[in-house]
Amino acid sequence: MISSTKRGRLAGAAVLTVAAVAGLAACSSGGTATDSSSAAAAGGTYTFWDPYPQFDETADWSKLVAKCGTDNGVTIERTGYDTSDLTSKALLAGQQGNSPDVLLIDNPVVSTLADAGILTTTKDLGLDTSNFEPNILAAGQSNGDTYGVPIGANTLALYYNKDVLAAAGVDIASVTDWDSLNAALAKVKAAGKQGITYAGIGTEEGSFQFLPWFWGAGAELTDLSSPAAADAATLWTDWVQQGYAPNSVINNTQTTSWQEFLTGDFAFSENGTWQLAGADKSGLNYGVIPIPGKTGGSAAAPTGGEFVTAPVQKDTSRYATTEKIISCLTSNENLLNTDTTLSYVAPIASVQQQQVAANPELTPWVAAVGAAQGRTSDNLGTKYPIISEQMWGGFQNAMSGSQSPSAAMQAAQTAAAAGTQ
Repeated sequence: MISSTKRGRLAGAAVLTVAAVAGLAACSSGGTATDSSSAAAAGGTYTFWDPYPQFDETADWSKLVAKCGTDNGVTIERTGYDTSDLTSKALLAGQQGNSPDVLLIDNPVVSTLADAGILTTTKDLGLDTSNFEPNILAAGQSNGDTYGVPIGANTLALYYNKDVLAAAGVDIASVTDWDSLNAALAKVKAAGKQGITYAGIGTEEGSFQFLPWFWGAGAELTDLSSPAAADAATLWTDWVQQGYAPNSVINNTQTTSWQEFLTGDFAFSENGTWQLAGADKSGLNYGVIPIPGKTGGSAAAPTGGEFVTAPVQKDTSRYATTEKIISCLTSNENLLNTDTTLSYVAPIASVQQQQVAANPELTPWVAAVGAAQGRTSDNLGTKYPIISEQMWGGFQNAMSGSQSPSAAMQAAQTAAAAGTQ
């Protein structure tokens, strides 16, 4: 099981711009990549990089990767890197022409690597994507092309403490939109407990947690200054100012906010699928609901998780075997085992149904993933990290009281527009 700290990094992994490649070349220690053409000449070895350094060769994941190689007549040389380190190495390897054959990468990074010309498209690879859920697959699409397929998805929802809500006289079924959520928070505060905790830190983790409220208000990333965007910033600001959320949310990561929820003093915590194991072990009497939209329904939450991609190779004859390896890793049977291990929701509907049948507590998570969308969707690509940085600056300024929510988001849009021209 991947730790909550690791999952925080997945959700908030740095997305590097193509311009950073030159800097990476200057600071890289080098020598870790294997030249694919040399590997082939050495006897059918295919290189595979992923962001799972915690899995050694005895882990089920490592065994699956190896088996997908041997089943297709090759040996896979797998290396696990930290998420941010993997991005740097992938950019540098692509620049130097010695990319791995298969690369498992955090989904917001896909567009960066595609824009750098490092990745093949699924069409070029001959990889079938028809079974994958369109909203999950969209995180790996740019300008009409698809680059790889998802290994699974995680996203955000609201954990709630049943005992805290019961003591405050709140029926969770009544929480269906922002007004009813605010009413519940007011009752919890009046009962002497804490309302809600979340990660409002000024990093990608904060943007990741802000997006369900931003999208749930009807806002779009192309306009951070819209009335809907200001509504989302106002919601978070009001929670702090009214005492429904602690001041600590301004600096909270997803890990620290989760630790607050585990004290048993909070009614709600915005967090992800990766906390399920910890929730079960905690002894808390908890439940999960999708994050509500402003006027009802499930808000779109951002998709987390990784894509299996095929970097560009000098020897294009290698692609046929690469396609078979990726198809093996993302077959229904293997996805079920892998996504259960990683606490992911599968990217294929039929596998999701199998997961829910085996573990009914995944039901709200499947619903949340069904409403989720990619951070780089809408062809934002490498513009997203620029927009995200200004967005987190906006809600941080609003929550701290240095600017009104409307003024903060207007300033964020002005800076984002200048940065993405």
